[in-house]
Amino acid sequence: MYYRSFGWGDYLTHYGLFYTLKFSDWFTQVIVRILAIYLWQVCSKRAFPMLKMMTSALPHQLSFLERIIRITQQNEQFAGLSITGSASTNELDQYSDLDFVLAVKPDSYDMLYTQRQALAESFGELLACFTGEHVGEPRVLICLYQEGEELLHVDLKFVALPDVAQRVDNPIVLWEKEGQLSDIYRGAEGHYPMHTLQWFEDRFWVWIQYGAAKIGRGEFFETLEFISFLRQTVIAPLAKKAHGFEPNGIRRIEQQLPELTAELKGILPNLDKASLQSCLYALADIYVHYREMLSSNASEQGDECEGEGECVQVNHKAQRAALDYLSRV
Repeated sequence: MYYRSFGWGDYLTHYGLFYTLKFSDWFTQVIVRILAIYLWQVCSKRAFPMLKMMTSALPHQLSFLERIIRITQQNEQFAGLSITGSASTNELDQYSDLDFVLAVKPDSYDMLYTQRQALAESFGELLACFTGEHVGEPRVLICLYQEGEELLHVDLKFVALPDVAQRVDNPIVLWEKEGQLSDIYRGAEGHYPMHTLQWFEDRFWVWIQYGAAKIGRGEFFETLEFISFLRQTVIAPLAKKAHGFEPNGIRRIEQQLPELTAELKGILPNLDKASLQSCLYALADIYVHYREMLSSNASEQGDECEGEGECVQVNHKAQRAALDYLSRV
């Protein structure tokens, strides 16, 4: 399906009715500015029906949305465009970035992939961009745009059409050709990857000993980084899973799990040995709490699990040894 663009967003945002019309009366200037933004929002949402769903989007975000839809629709190499992240759940705020999945026709992918930066430059006033190897996703172009008076962070993920099925959430389709994107998305639900409890148990006590060794050596800044790693990789995902949230690391934990947030805030360490030791002990206690909450009668190695929950073979020997080592550094 195609949606026709009238280009109102570009005109009103960048050329600006309120810039071209000169009024000496400041009150009139304010009224004209408000009317211009209102007219632009109405026209944008008529031109692009899917934008009606994004009631949380702010003017600078809607302006970019309109432009990227229009430009990608005009490029025959694209099969469709969808948006993920907070926009797909209508939870945008003034600090939100925009996460796009640009579905490319398979026979055009290699050529278009080499033109990513030029395409990114066509979407707006591009200040800087780089590829996402540091997060394990080189297909993503991470961009910073000047959108009117606002800075806008935009992730552009260029994906061959058949590969859009591999995802961690359920995007909103902004436009597509012949329903291809929707058909692929309907074929499989997106879900955030989550390790098994056994995966955590096999590693956690090794990690506690590792952190304790850093404390013993006096590498306190290194230990601070390691504590952050445990919060991000172990504590937050387990807690979110236990309470029915997507296990997407530490993101929005303040809103989703205020009690855990208060607990983690209370154990934030100072840059000294005793404080860092105390923090690792507290994180170990929190880990054990969620391990027991999520598991089915956590058992000794070699025993069978009973009851509801995920089966995990608890390594009590490693747990005792790691905590004892922490107490002696």
